[in-house]
Amino acid sequence: MATTWRELYGQVPALLPRIREVRGVLSAFNTNIDAVVKVRGDRIAAIARDLGLDPAALRAEGPRRIEEPGDVVRGLVRCFTGGIAEEWIVQGEEVSRWAGEAFGEGRLQMGGQAGIVANALAYLGVEQVLVHCASLPAIQAGLFQDLPGLLAPRADGTLAPARTVVRDDPPMVHRILEFDRGDVLPLPDGPRNCPKSNRFIATFDPWNLQMRLDPHLVSAAAAIPLELAFLSGYHLIQDPLPDGRPAREAIEASLRVLEAIRRPRPDLLVHLEAASTQDRQVRRLVLEEVVPQVHSLGLNERELIDLLEVLDPDLARRCEGDPHGGTLWEGLRTLQQRTQVPRVQLHFFGCYVTVQDRSFPWSPEATRLGMIVAAALAAGKAACGALETPEARTWAQGRDPGEVGLQEMASLARALGLSGAAATTFLETGILRGPDRDVVAIPTVLVERPVSLVGMGDTISSLSLVGALAARKAGA
Repeated sequence: MATTWRELYGQVPALLPRIREVRGVLSAFNTNIDAVVKVRGDRIAAIARDLGLDPAALRAEGPRRIEEPGDVVRGLVRCFTGGIAEEWIVQGEEVSRWAGEAFGEGRLQMGGQAGIVANALAYLGVEQVLVHCASLPAIQAGLFQDLPGLLAPRADGTLAPARTVVRDDPPMVHRILEFDRGDVLPLPDGPRNCPKSNRFIATFDPWNLQMRLDPHLVSAAAAIPLELAFLSGYHLIQDPLPDGRPAREAIEASLRVLEAIRRPRPDLLVHLEAASTQDRQVRRLVLEEVVPQVHSLGLNERELIDLLEVLDPDLARRCEGDPHGGTLWEGLRTLQQRTQVPRVQLHFFGCYVTVQDRSFPWSPEATRLGMIVAAALAAGKAACGALETPEARTWAQGRDPGEVGLQEMASLARALGLSGAAATTFLETGILRGPDRDVVAIPTVLVERPVSLVGMGDTISSLSLVGALAARKAGA
């Protein structure tokens, strides 16, 4: 079976040049600066001791937001011990500064789903990528790829390469605290092992927190032949907004912008990338207001659980207790049925699964090839630290999918009720056609010691979409 998947992964080099045939993508709304720091378990324990935090305080299930230094450590310990990724909102600039002093400033890199996706797609050859930036000072502009097709509106509304656009805005910095699988957190009541490399994000970002919109985005979008709009950033919103307005106002304002962009191009495919959304009311608003406006939704297992906590709390608890193929499939199917989104893609450790309506505008084969492109390049990004290197493009070539992914595929086959020849066919092809919807799943190539996992989810989702668009153009 691994040989079969190696052959499927072998199609990636031939497809990558076809990405240049994708004419235009909008990437909005959140772009920021990431300060990335690798943290060790012993350093976390030392800071916890300095703050006087005992194991009970570190395990406390308080609100997933940051009001004091202890909340940074509590969130970090939660993610470290669970091997999960979460993003918590910092309520005050003083705590953000403390985190920089306690853990170090690290290295600066492009942050925010919109910024990361824009860089990746422009680098891979999408003809024109329009990126939305709430804040665009020189330090932010300098993090964009130096490419003529990666565009942003100037202050006067004209388009220019994003790297050359500098506005008089304050920088928005997010602190990314990364940890490694196998590391140990020594606590007084016993050591805690990290089961999976991941990260905890402490975000202080007042402009993106209220989804501040560039007034020139609609006119800029009109000048580009858009085929895909990639949306993100709603996870940063809290209700009420920092200025006291209800969160619904920011969400509705963004949807008015989306409506204006779509009006002259009804075939524009709109994708929403979920993220760890701590405010449950915002989750509800996104499900009620934003999700009905999109054709595609991307998320990981934590984000799936977050949305199920609103839609089906019992199922959310089951998924949290058993975050593997069969149980997660039940959650994914429920989410797709309840929201009626035509396409939903879930990425979790070792495996990606997409469920899409039979009426979706591209085939399961194109969807699978897009997912394989994403898996190969995501593995290269994790192994090399950045997608924008030649080594990242080729790192996965000749490597077999991980055993974990093959086991998750088998679990998924059982959950789908497959056995015998039908199960074998699914495990070898990753495609199950149904009367109303198709299921597409792939095992992924795993990286034993990733250099960085920042931006992995949005990289996976955006490359799956653009790869499938390219595959469709190639006749898949």
